[in-house]
Amino acid sequence: MANRIPVIAVTPGEPAGIGPDVVIKLCQQALSTQVVAIADPTLLADRAARLGLPLELKEYDATTNRANNAQELFYVPVSLAAKVEVGKLNPANGRYILNTLDIAIDGCMSKRFDAMVTAPVHKGVINDAGVPFSGHTEYLAERSNTEKVVMMLATEGLRVALVTTHLPLAQVPAAITPHTLEQVIKILHKDLHDRFGVEQPLIKVCGLNPHAGESGHMGREEIDVITPTLNRLNASGFTLEGPLPADTVFTPKHMANADTILAMYHDQGLPVLKYKGFHNAVNITLGLPFIRTSVDHGTALDIAGTGTADHHSLAYALNQAVLMCKNTV
Repeated sequence: MANRIPVIAVTPGEPAGIGPDVVIKLCQQALSTQVVAIADPTLLADRAARLGLPLELKEYDATTNRANNAQELFYVPVSLAAKVEVGKLNPANGRYILNTLDIAIDGCMSKRFDAMVTAPVHKGVINDAGVPFSGHTEYLAERSNTEKVVMMLATEGLRVALVTTHLPLAQVPAAITPHTLEQVIKILHKDLHDRFGVEQPLIKVCGLNPHAGESGHMGREEIDVITPTLNRLNASGFTLEGPLPADTVFTPKHMANADTILAMYHDQGLPVLKYKGFHNAVNITLGLPFIRTSVDHGTALDIAGTGTADHHSLAYALNQAVLMCKNTV
């Protein structure tokens, strides 16, 4: 279809949290793409009524490719196991959450959907349901048989990717090996080129230690691991700068021409990004065989159903997914 628009699967995440709220709020305006919620339609209808927001639910038909009208939401039905009490977790619905993810993943793998956008889940309630679950990213990688994925967060004017993610700080140095660092940089470079349309990505790489190790006086990881890896990759055609001190890499001088900052660990890079773009940031999983973006916030059980949840992170995640669809080569 020559004029086909992207079809984006959205999983509302934890049904007792704000995921359904922000999906419904997103759909109050006309959209520029086709958004399909993978969810129990009763959940969506009940939550819309609680929020006092109009919502017209239409079961998704793959033969109809058009953008959502205002107050309209396409859906693929998935049945809840138990009635949802807003703000209260119920392990009985743990498998339901995974079922929504499975349908979205399978739809992306089969090209039924062009991308998936995920609202937050609560890891604990899924584990309480008897299903080992460490997070969206790991689950998507396992279900798609992807060996290595990279977490990148983005907001207006800044992208930050991570070498390590949810590790105790004491375990980070040992996790930064030449092999891991090379894997991450290659995935980051490829997706910046293939999905963001950056012809020759410039990636600025943080050191691990303060002042990037101060010539070995504050740690040797830069000398023994990071610098040799960057030199080897630069010699093969990459454009990498570093290792750079993390306390100055986010200054205008460095940011002016950087396509991405690569941080060594979670709390080295993400506080800066979240300060700059909270509620207007997106979590992007690189390395998957499909496009996946996510909101940058949690389930916020305490405000679910109150109407106060901010949907702008979901809107930004959707916009990024659409841009990636359009830029994909």
